[in-house]
Amino acid sequence: MPAPHLVADGTTFTSHSLEGYRKSFWKNPAMSSTLFRAGPALRGALRASAAPRVGAMASTGFVRNKATLPDLPYDYGALEPYISGRIMELHHSKHHQTYVNGLNSALEAIAEAEAKKDFTKAASIAPLLNFHGGGHINHTLFWENLAPASRDGGGEPDGALKKAIEGDFGSLSTFRSQMNAALAGIQGSGWAWLVKDKAANNLQIVTRANQDPVTGTFVPLLGIDAWEHAYYLQYENRKAEYFEAIWNVVNWKTVAKRFESS
Repeated sequence: MPAPHLVADGTTFTSHSLEGYRKSFWKNPAMSSTLFRAGPALRGALRASAAPRVGAMASTGFVRNKATLPDLPYDYGALEPYISGRIMELHHSKHHQTYVNGLNSALEAIAEAEAKKDFTKAASIAPLLNFHGGGHINHTLFWENLAPASRDGGGEPDGALKKAIEGDFGSLSTFRSQMNAALAGIQGSGWAWLVKDKAANNLQIVTRANQDPVTGTFVPLLGIDAWEHAYYLQYENRKAEYFEAIWNVVNWKTVAKRFESS
């Protein structure tokens, strides 16, 4: 039988193994402490067990306890000229695959340590779980954020999402300027996100270092990757041009679905 869907911060997991793994952590105080020390990355992912938010989204698959690289809903060259096909190929097939491999290795190592009740070793692996698990979640959401300009990419949001952006930022133009400023202000590598704050019931812009994902009261709606591997091959040191160009391929329909489901 197909495994039930489990949702983690907007990412759909497709294996019962995640639920079992989640329970094994939380029923054991030592392992629970290990996961806490991993930071926010997979705490939200392993806790979550709600119904899928957006069924049409690509899924982050777990097959026999292993994460899998999601397929893109468009060709590598489909986002040109704004993002080159070569960047997309490397970003997806090499960089994202590295996070998938690292996540699987971390999960295996922690499961092994758990079986041996070696909680000290499990704790030492937690940062890898945070980094690679976050990288897998973030990139899966990122691919869904994008669409060819000839299809659903670019333009402006409409409906409830547009109204919310205008209400919380003043205008779409102001939101874009603030998002670009947040991206430009990231020191080193990281992400900028448009999020729905469920506690404050408004939209906000947040940044996350490295591959830390969005968790807690924030629901990720739109994320932009500010790592150099996302743009350098094409834009070199002109990252501000990349931040401007990517708006031409933002898939506002996906963002709207996340907003409506938040």
